[in-house]
Amino acid sequence: MDVKIKNIKKSEKLNLKTELSYQEGQVVSKTLAQNEYVSLTLFSFWKGEEISTHESMGDAMVQCLDGVGRITIDGIEHELHEGDTIVMPAGHPHAVFGVENFKMLLTVIF
Repeated sequence: MDVKIKNIKKSEKLNLKTELSYQEGQVVSKTLAQNEYVSLTLFSFWKGEEISTHESMGDAMVQCLDGVGRITIDGIEHELHEGDTIVMPAGHPHAVFGVENFKMLLTVIF
């Protein structure tokens, strides 16, 4: 299956945290690649915004690009700061919350 990166410039140096803006009171997403095997998405969370508890069929890796976020996996909270990474295992309940304005890159492998 062919997967191509979309919605960002190619053959240029990029800073992923500037590829998506914060929007007051919202969670914003920008899909970079998606098929039945992989999903690559940028997210920005306004302080206090969240994605409520859910499960994924694939392992989901969160890389914090900016700000502070809280990742809850199986009821255990983990605070992420710029440069931190955590993997949310497939089939485990998890949630994401913007402790401060927070940007992340989400990579899901199915």
